[in-house]
Amino acid sequence: MKKKTALIISSVMLATVLSACGSNSEQTASTASPGASTQATTEDNTPLDLSIAIHQAGEVPAKGNPMEQAITKYTNTNLSFQWIPTSGYDEKINVMIASGELPKLIKVSYVPTIISAMQSDVFWEIGPYLKEYKNLVAQSQTYYDNIKVDGKLYGIPVYRNIGRAALHYRKDWFDQTQLTVPKTLDEWYNVLKVVADEDPDKNGKKDTYGLMLDKNYNQGVASALTRISVSQGGPNKWKVDNEGNFTPEFMTDEFFNTMKLFKRLYDEQLINQDFAVTDALTIDKAYEAGRVAMRISGGNAQSMQTNLVKVIPTAVIDVASLEGPAGTRVPAESGNAGILAIPKSSVKTEAEVKKILTFLDKLLDKEMVNLINKGVEGKHYKVEGDYTLPLDKDADAKEVKPYRDTLLQRGETYNMDKRMKQTDLFVKNNKVVAENDKYAVANPALTLISVTFTERGSELEQIITDAETKFIMGKIDEAGWSAEVERWKNNGGEQLMEEYKAAYLKK
Repeated sequence: MKKKTALIISSVMLATVLSACGSNSEQTASTASPGASTQATTEDNTPLDLSIAIHQAGEVPAKGNPMEQAITKYTNTNLSFQWIPTSGYDEKINVMIASGELPKLIKVSYVPTIISAMQSDVFWEIGPYLKEYKNLVAQSQTYYDNIKVDGKLYGIPVYRNIGRAALHYRKDWFDQTQLTVPKTLDEWYNVLKVVADEDPDKNGKKDTYGLMLDKNYNQGVASALTRISVSQGGPNKWKVDNEGNFTPEFMTDEFFNTMKLFKRLYDEQLINQDFAVTDALTIDKAYEAGRVAMRISGGNAQSMQTNLVKVIPTAVIDVASLEGPAGTRVPAESGNAGILAIPKSSVKTEAEVKKILTFLDKLLDKEMVNLINKGVEGKHYKVEGDYTLPLDKDADAKEVKPYRDTLLQRGETYNMDKRMKQTDLFVKNNKVVAENDKYAVANPALTLISVTFTERGSELEQIITDAETKFIMGKIDEAGWSAEVERWKNNGGEQLMEEYKAAYLKK
């Protein structure tokens, strides 16, 4: 309801703003087309005043810090960062869009409110310009296709791997109990049962789990149900046939069998009984305390190992691809951690749009790739032979990571000079994730536009996610589950499937 209310308010306010700014937008469009002259851009060396709104989960870097100075100097810009806390970031962005008070560059998510804003001409379409920027055009077309709206590109994705899901597990526990990485649903059950029943930490208590869930276990790209279902041959969110008929994942056998596995695990107390109300931070602490054997994660196994050995010095984490009976199979993610978009209300001319795109392109130059990933040489890292070594991990976390997490960079995969010296586990994890791209299962509805989804998507999703939890906890049986699926259909689900079919066949 909160999301739905926010969407309605945002849409009403946005319509008002667009109405008020219509004549101004029309004037801009008539004088600034993709084919217009770029003479001013090429001759004007005045530093670009560039305000940027991005999210920040931790401590905000001090204004004018060495990182900011280096970026400013190299890109010929006067930067002004607006760091917005990650919690509530999307709501803040909706308010900014509705009020028309926007910076020149803003990080947005690929969600209905933003898609509607893109369709309403709030942001510049930058697709026609992309070929002019060597670094931007060098990236995989998939990154751009995954954020297009009606075939148009309204921003640059903050690039991220497509197949990020990997299985992190306690190798020391697996070795001592002679377990192997599970592939079938029966194997998943057996591993989770052994870990819960055989006291692998040898503390004499029944306090270990093969897997723990938090309250978002079945939502978004990190859904445990989706990840395991896909590994078993299921679709990624949606299935489409040769005639264009769409079927949601929860109406497939692979998904329902996965959900039945979790019900069995819950009934036998092999997963945490409070999962429906447990936040992610609580689960993180349980993993770091050495109580859990496996985690399907988009992070890096080395981070888990580093945190875990502080408590359990003998613990050993390993990483494996997420496999099923037919081999590796993971749900493809969108390939971005947000989209950097250029608002028309604050950027009036094509010449300024091109300057901003030049700034973004320069972030992928070798000098900036090294800076954003490693920091300042002599302060954050040092060169040793063919590698670089960190000098101050605390300084890296406070001063470098905020930019690494929010600005464009491809890590070691593009324009990296000398790679950071990493552990074997870190390197192995990255290799698994890179290989996953070959086996990533796309969501066929990812960029399809549906009025029903825009207006009622959150409501429809809530019907199913609540029903999944009720089924797993035994509050409804199979008949009750079927009834909830029918309720989903009658409340707009059928219409959603038809709209996706029409958009798919048109596309």
